[in-house]
Amino acid sequence: MQVTPLLFGTIGFWEILLIVLAFLLLFGGKKIPELMRGLGKGVKSFREGMNEVEGEIKEAAKEKDSDKKE
Repeated sequence: MQVTPLLFGTIGFWEILLIVLAFLLLFGGKKIPELMRGLGKGVKSFREGMNEVEGEIKEAAKEKDSDKKE
């Protein structure tokens, strides 16, 4: 017996359509573009933060390697 996660592989067309319709009913057609813009800005900010943290980790690793060589 194979268990598949709920969001990967078991969600179909009708489920997506139902979610989209519920979203439209809850927020209305005029609010959705504003919500998507906000979501996009949030994702962009998250990515920038992750890149910044990754850069700091790489910089710290380089400093640690240079300290070991000396």
